[in-house]
Amino acid sequence: MTICLASHDAVVTATRHWLERAVIGLNLCPFAKGVYTKNQIRYAPSDVRDVEGVLTDLETELKRLNETDADELDTTLLIFPHVLADFDEFNDCLVLADRLVTQLRLQSVLQIASFHPQYQFEGSATDDIENYTNRAPYPILHLLREASLTRAVQAFPDAADIYERNIDTMRRLGHEGWRRWMSEDD
Repeated sequence: MTICLASHDAVVTATRHWLERAVIGLNLCPFAKGVYTKNQIRYAPSDVRDVEGVLTDLETELKRLNETDADELDTTLLIFPHVLADFDEFNDCLVLADRLVTQLRLQSVLQIASFHPQYQFEGSATDDIENYTNRAPYPILHLLREASLTRAVQAFPDAADIYERNIDTMRRLGHEGWRRWMSEDD
């Protein structure tokens, strides 16, 4: 997979489309719509081209999120259009990202979710439709507040069933249905 040399506007537009169509439109994350409609998501495209830069930008964004009032900024999508195209490299970087959260003493405050164009759950085949629940147009580190996540899970009675429901949604859609759904405008 080659890395796309897209402008920040193009990167944010593609990411917003994915968020609107897949994450919110298919209700893959029932917690996303609230922060989206309240405009509490920061889209942070990065220009870095190596893992060291990824960690530097991640540290900046973790600190920004932690230091900003949740009513103003509840979550951040840190987007990497120029690095981490290889899924194994991306996964290796996640280990470093989690260590950084611990080093900053934010492990009970913030957490990181991951999305990638080649996302593949352990034990699945590359082309399994279930992988598409976590496939995004670019490698993305989603920075979440633990407190917001806890409130959302408490408000959603069947939070433990989200994963299974998402798999069912993707299986009903299938590959062709996914392509059609994602190619439609909002």
